[in-house]
Amino acid sequence: MQSNNQHILFLLLLLFGALSSSAQEDQIKQLPITAVRDTIVAPLFPTTAVQDSVLRDSIQKDSVNAKKPLLLDNIKYKAKDYVKMSKKNQKIYLYNEAELYYQDTELKAGVIIMDYVKNEVYAGRIKDSLGNYSQLPYFKQGSNIVIPDSIRFNFDTQKAIIWNSRTEQQAGLGQLGSDAMKVYAQITKKENDSVYFLSEGKLTTSKDTLNPDYYIRIKKAKFVPKKKVIAGFSNLYIADVPTPIALPFAYFPLTVGRTAGLMMPTFGSDPNRGYFLQNGGYYIPINDYADLTLTGDLYTNGSYGLRAQSIYTKRYKYRGNINFRYENLVNSQKGFSDYSRNTIYNIQISHSQDPKNNPNSRFQASVNLGSSSYYRNSLLQQNLPNTQVNNLSSSISYSKTFPEYPSVNVSLTATHNQNTNTGNVDVTLPTFQGSMERIFPFAPKEGIKKGLFQNINFQYNLNARNSISTTEDDFLTSRMFKDSKFGARHTIPLSTNFKVAKHFSVSVGGSYEDVWAIETYRRGYDPDTRREVITDTINGFDRYNKYNFSTSIGTTLYGTFNFGEDKKIQAIRHVMRPSLSYGYAPSFEQFYDSYIGANNEEELYSRFEGTLNGAPGLNKSNSMSFSLGNQLEAKVRSKDSTATEPKKISLLSNLNLSAGYNFEADSLKLSPLNVNGGTNILNNKMAINFGASLDPYAIDNKGTRINTFNIDNGGSLFRLTSARANVSYSLSSKSFGKKEQEEEDKDEYDYVASSGGRDDDLFGRANNFNENRPSDRDAMDSEDVENPFFGTKLPWDLRLSYAVNYTNSNRQDAIGSHALMFSGNIQLSPRWKVGGSSGYDFKNQGFTLTQLRFERDLKSFRMNFNWTPFGTYQRWYFFIGIKSSILKDLKWENRSQPTRRR
Repeated sequence: MQSNNQHILFLLLLLFGALSSSAQEDQIKQLPITAVRDTIVAPLFPTTAVQDSVLRDSIQKDSVNAKKPLLLDNIKYKAKDYVKMSKKNQKIYLYNEAELYYQDTELKAGVIIMDYVKNEVYAGRIKDSLGNYSQLPYFKQGSNIVIPDSIRFNFDTQKAIIWNSRTEQQAGLGQLGSDAMKVYAQITKKENDSVYFLSEGKLTTSKDTLNPDYYIRIKKAKFVPKKKVIAGFSNLYIADVPTPIALPFAYFPLTVGRTAGLMMPTFGSDPNRGYFLQNGGYYIPINDYADLTLTGDLYTNGSYGLRAQSIYTKRYKYRGNINFRYENLVNSQKGFSDYSRNTIYNIQISHSQDPKNNPNSRFQASVNLGSSSYYRNSLLQQNLPNTQVNNLSSSISYSKTFPEYPSVNVSLTATHNQNTNTGNVDVTLPTFQGSMERIFPFAPKEGIKKGLFQNINFQYNLNARNSISTTEDDFLTSRMFKDSKFGARHTIPLSTNFKVAKHFSVSVGGSYEDVWAIETYRRGYDPDTRREVITDTINGFDRYNKYNFSTSIGTTLYGTFNFGEDKKIQAIRHVMRPSLSYGYAPSFEQFYDSYIGANNEEELYSRFEGTLNGAPGLNKSNSMSFSLGNQLEAKVRSKDSTATEPKKISLLSNLNLSAGYNFEADSLKLSPLNVNGGTNILNNKMAINFGASLDPYAIDNKGTRINTFNIDNGGSLFRLTSARANVSYSLSSKSFGKKEQEEEDKDEYDYVASSGGRDDDLFGRANNFNENRPSDRDAMDSEDVENPFFGTKLPWDLRLSYAVNYTNSNRQDAIGSHALMFSGNIQLSPRWKVGGSSGYDFKNQGFTLTQLRFERDLKSFRMNFNWTPFGTYQRWYFFIGIKSSILKDLKWENRSQPTRRR
């Protein structure tokens, strides 16, 4: 009886719950469509304590407790057209611009259907009247975003089935759009928050999401967002056409930022060295401030190359890089007559300190040293422009400032200078430089210094260095220190300045020098043979001092020629700065000794001859010099009618003349007249510099200057002994555009050599396509540009450099050097660019290093062809590869090798 009563009570309560649920459903259906933001908690059916008591017996009998559908948070949703809740199907329907939010999950689609009993949601597209699909689902969980055709997701298990999914993963440096990996898959199974399984997928970095120009097809893969893709059989497709490039399995890293990994080599063959693998290696991110790149080359005949590069930077502190390159070059095979082996190396170090880090202490370095033949014999394509560099130099310095008055600056520097043609190396190891700021002992503490005495000032300078002259073979060995020289120079300059007659500036001064040496030299004839001069080295400290006096007077003269404000050229202004100087230095005979020569004649010498700072002057100096500086400017009526002031144009930036007269000389008292000048014309596009030396004295038949004026010898007033001229011209399509457009495109078509040579690429451009580091320019070039823009404008740039040197000191009337160099680039289309650099040597009648460049932007790919058609470094180089750093190892390159040089 009690059991029957329980059943009757259960039926009544069930009926009451159904009625209340039905009433609730009717209330929801009566909500207006504009009420689009609600909050629900599933399940919606009320569960009473009576129901729990009725079912308690049956639950206790079950060994496994039934799992109740339960959401951990509220669900927020909305839709544009309608929100429908079906009690019968136990689902909620959202249509048109539907949105649903739950915890860190965000879902947007054309239609969303939620099963609040199973806690599952389905999202898909909607079709318009023309049958076109729109409003693709947008699924975001955490930071992972997927854009599929449709998706089915369970809130409890966090699993999902996704059809035709699309997702984008930033990789590499994670800063540029070109480094984003797009992952497509027909069917995707989401296992959990970090693991997806793909079926029939595509991987690409193409910006075209619908029709990528290339992709890697994968049948099955495991996808871990922001970490990796592990795939089975993978095949490269280009324009939906399969290529022979395929792998049975593949691994694609997707880690954002710097990660350690292998660098795939380039393979090829060389007729002198056999097959090779080049630029293979390993990348190591040491920490947040530094990294290390190890690469190398391997040839089948035994040649190999090793390279290590480290780039480090710490914001507001310092930045720099270290680059070491070593190559062991073997030509031919042992036993053949053309067999040879040599090693070359190069070390580059750059370090700069942020001036704000420590203004009173600074360390900086710029090092470039190595084998003189490194650039000429290196097997790397990017070293081609550096083959024209004839000098390697280095400098490492540390400086410290003590700001207390009087402030003192000290520095310690090591320098290196290497001539790659002769192999001579000059090193200072180290140089100590110390200086004290200028002191005005008679000047007032406040106010302006006036007059002769108040402007008297002096300072102190110390320069001590150890100088080494050696050869490349002895460099970096103990033999390089064999002939090292040490010396120190103390200098105290004293000067003052004042005005005379308001318009003339007069300066008077002198200097005292004290020179130290740690070894001197004694000279004399061999007492036995009386033919050879013997020089003995005397170790020990020794010194000498010297002093001089100088004064100068100068002024500035202005002259203006007015032509009228109605003229195009309204006025020309001429500025002259004449200066007359006098200098005196006594003879320092006390530091000279003598010995009896072969002809029983007394010969003078100084024991300081051959030391680092040399010997003091034996002859008294008593000379006067004159200089004249000139400038020419013009005032031109501005083309802008709204301008109130005329435009100033420089006609002649400088024209300087200088000459001297030696009162103590017994002959040839006049010095040659030196002329030099320069100007910029054509709106500063052309720079002109020139110089010449004019000798007033004649020469004899042997070419020796004689104490006879050239005009008295039947010639002109001056005899031209040398002259030089340099002209450089830069022009581009921006020069003919508006000023505003020039500012916008300031750096769009500017190119800089990346690893040496000249910045204007007149020696060619040094590119390392294998490095393939992303840049802002790559991101800009990858943007779609419409072709009609190039129907009326072709961006281009051109640079010219002309240099000539003339020598006639001995009537040789010869041109020392005479060459014209040029380089330029033309943007034929948004994705086609051609360029070249070359020159012509008029003296030797031949072309200089010539390089032709062809560049093609294939959207996701980059294609380059560099060609040196003739000459010592004749070669060609072809490269095509993916621009993105994620898949940069998908490339192909081929090259020829330069003709073997001995």
